[in-house]
Amino acid sequence: MVGLAPMNHDSGRHEGNKYIRGGKHKVRQALYMASISGIKSNTVLKEFYQRLRSEGKPGKVAIVAVARKLLLILNAKMRHYYNGEEIF
Repeated sequence: MVGLAPMNHDSGRHEGNKYIRGGKHKVRQALYMASISGIKSNTVLKEFYQRLRSEGKPGKVAIVAVARKLLLILNAKMRHYYNGEEIF
């Protein structure tokens, strides 16, 4: 729904670059900016980003991975909130 799922650009033996598309552009922009902020202030996201960069991932790819992780964290928080459980 957000458009952060990786899409393949492959055909036959050709392996192209992966990209993201679809979803709501405004939501994706907001998540991107939140992930930039999270990389600077949240230790879990910062360590995740630094690990990806040390493994050789390009900066934008690592930021999108952080945005996906942030989305998963937000979904878990909302699920537990609606079930009446305390989390984080």
